[in-house]
Formats: sequence, structure tokens, C-alpha cells
Amino acid sequence: MTAVYQGACHCGFVTFEVCTEIDHVRVCNCSICTTRGTLNFRVTPEQIEIHTPLNQLRLYQWGSMTAKDYFCPHCGILPFRKPSQPTEKERAAGIQPFEGWAINVRCIQGIDIERLPVVQINGAAL
Repeated sequence: MTAVYQGACHCGFVTFEVCTEIDHVRVCNCSICTTRGTLNFRVTPEQIEIHTPLNQLRLYQWGSMTAKDYFCPHCGILPFRKPSQPTEKERAAGIQPFEGWAINVRCIQGIDIERLPVVQINGAAL
């Protein structure tokens, strides 16, 4: 069922809301996701409203420099990110570009993450 969820970093400096049905979380096994421990859920640009200007956040990029990881400059929490774009090889294999956002479900207020199915993502193979 679609609902409006409020999200924030630990200290509350970064706030956002999403209007969607959060019916699973994604756990990726790449080196950065396993270290970070986020539980992601993808939303379209129309489903998220970011209240804190992005230029007030810290940005981390690596590898292809197409992913954008946004962190709170105060508490260091990553509430959302722009996923990387597929390489030519990945596109040839059928992986489609995604223009939305991946939200960190751990930053969503009032959601029981223990009740959500987990989808395993083999990011280490990408």
C-alpha cells in the first residue's frame, strides 16, 4: 500500500519524504554496501522529496563516478544515493539505466524493517 514516509539522518539535519510502497529492501554485496550496511529501496524521482539542499551534503563518488552517495556533514549518515549507471557491457547484458534514487530504509521513520523481504543484489560481480 502506498504511503508517505518521513526520512532523516541520525541528527535530523538531512530530511526527506517518499511516497511509495516499501515492499522489500535491497542488500548489496559490493565492498562499499557491505561496509556501510544500508538497506536500500529504489524510488523514482517523482516519489522522493528531498528537503535539505544537496549542496549542503557531502558527496562521495568512486569507480565510474556515476553513482552519487550523499552524506550528512554532521552525523555522517547516508540517507539516500543516486545509483551508478550501467557500463556498456552491462547495458549489452540487458541492465537498464535507473534515473531514480536509492533510499536507505534504515533512515525511514516508523517502518518495521524486520518484516520486509530482503532482495540480494550481487553488486560485487558488477
